[in-house]
Amino acid sequence: MDVPYIRSAFPFMREHPAARYLDSAAMTQVPDAVIDATVRALAERSNPHRGMYPLAERVTEAYESARSTVRRFIGARTPSEIVFTRNCTEAINIVARSWAQETLQAGDVVVLTVLEHHSNIVPWQQLASRIGVVLTWIDCDDAGVLDLDALDEVLVGGRVKLVSVTGLSNVLGVQPQLTEIIRRAHAVGARVCVDAAQLVAHQPVDVRALDCDFLAFSGYKLYGPTGIGVLYAKSELLASMPPVMGGGMMIQEVRRDGFIPADPPARFEAGTPPYVEAVGLAAAIDWLSQFSWQDVVAHERDVLAAALDELRSTPGVRILGPGKADAITGCISFTVDGVHPHDLTALLGERGYMLRAGHHCAQPLHRRLGIGASARIAIGIYNTEEDVRGLGAAIADAARTFAR
Repeated sequence: MDVPYIRSAFPFMREHPAARYLDSAAMTQVPDAVIDATVRALAERSNPHRGMYPLAERVTEAYESARSTVRRFIGARTPSEIVFTRNCTEAINIVARSWAQETLQAGDVVVLTVLEHHSNIVPWQQLASRIGVVLTWIDCDDAGVLDLDALDEVLVGGRVKLVSVTGLSNVLGVQPQLTEIIRRAHAVGARVCVDAAQLVAHQPVDVRALDCDFLAFSGYKLYGPTGIGVLYAKSELLASMPPVMGGGMMIQEVRRDGFIPADPPARFEAGTPPYVEAVGLAAAIDWLSQFSWQDVVAHERDVLAAALDELRSTPGVRILGPGKADAITGCISFTVDGVHPHDLTALLGERGYMLRAGHHCAQPLHRRLGIGASARIAIGIYNTEEDVRGLGAAIADAARTFAR
């Protein structure tokens, strides 16, 4: 891959050439193409689906064109299966508060895994409090591999209605066996929701090939703007789901004695839609689409391999997960003996290495690993092996500082 060309497309990289940004699992940087598209959308604004004058029609066309871009990106059947949300968190909440609350009953089982981000845990815990569904957890081994035998044991009970699973762990960088999980869940009539917040920037996603029922992701982890996310759902499911929020845009008719909701996806997009953000997301997808996924995957794997070499060469470092470049995607988390991750990353930040520390919104997984927090290297398409060179020495120096 032409990494200098890629880096030149990002203002942050041009203005801070020595910076080593290694926090893309939290938020990616944004290329010029997204900024330019966003500025153009801000410069000529109107409200989508509101007016018949030329500017309003152009804005409506741009908004719906963004929806079509997302449809192509994830392989959905029709644009009407794409709902724009604020972020991945809101998208999962819509599934919980609409489909699940309308469909599930007390005693029905929702299966979660210990790999999940809090955004794919708390909505289901709230649902359990509201209607009495039962949450069942699938554990993983130290390498992050889920126990599918345990999943089978849960599925044969007959009460599982939903499996909600991450597509890529934001801590261990491991990918669950989505195809197999979906196949097994469907075999007993259960639906599957995929949290693809981390996955979509690193691997191709095809919802029809996966046959998932729901899939959610955010724009800001895909080189796009904040304030925009996506919920994909199969058409027949969206058609059966009641709206979560009420207001303009989501109605077909309002009377004194009630209302008739609009057809999907408008049914779930109450109020003025995120037009500028949707245009920015489409620009990010178009920009990323100029590269082959094969090249992206190979390039990022080389960077992760270089990072693992640095960590392995450093005394006191514990690499979480499989610790092999061909078994992880996007990120590596680790701890250092005697140094809290917050203190470690603060010192690394002074040396130009930008890493996140904490539980990464995945406390159950950290408890499973026997720790309260970790440091995380999370890469994007713009990172190079140079970005991680010297990291081992910097970690060792930080450890010596706290050993004094």
